[in-house]
Amino acid sequence: MYPKSLEQLIQSFKLLPGVGEKTAERYALLIYESEIQDVEQFAKALMDVKENLHACKICGNLCEDCECDLCKDDTRNKRVIFVVQSAKDVIAMEKTNEFKGVYHVLNGLISATKGVMPEDLNIASLIERAKDADEIIIGTSATMDGETTAMYLDRLLAMQVPNVLVTRIAHGLPSGGMLDYADEVTLTHALSDRKKMQ
Repeated sequence: MYPKSLEQLIQSFKLLPGVGEKTAERYALLIYESEIQDVEQFAKALMDVKENLHACKICGNLCEDCECDLCKDDTRNKRVIFVVQSAKDVIAMEKTNEFKGVYHVLNGLISATKGVMPEDLNIASLIERAKDADEIIIGTSATMDGETTAMYLDRLLAMQVPNVLVTRIAHGLPSGGMLDYADEVTLTHALSDRKKMQ
């Protein structure tokens, strides 16, 4: 139906979440109709993300240097660490302007069905960071995998760093909800109503 190059572009756009056949067709045709310099800039932005972004050596958040801007910020409370599943969750929390501590990105959740074990996640460095912390806030999602991960971290921290306070964000989020889909008000309430892990 379409020339091969256009069909390949359509299939590429369909790899994006929430993009179906019709939307992918519109995106591909828009690229075709765009000025060459705009397409080159778009392609460069895609390549820059792949080539320049990596995980912060301290917290695992996205950055272009060795450390992310949040870890470099001396005004943040380094003794309160908010543990999240992904960098998207850091972005969501930062939009609330409520949290003044630092983050730790796990880069996933423990999931037996998906074959993701604790050693596959960014947990070892969390234990090291917890030794200098006053509070660890666990902000994993209210899904089965999120709760499994939260309980695992709570037990592990209790054994390895018994003096640190471990709390779980209150879920003004719906069961099964994800941090990066929640609005700022919901996230603010979830943070302020956090409780000590049982």
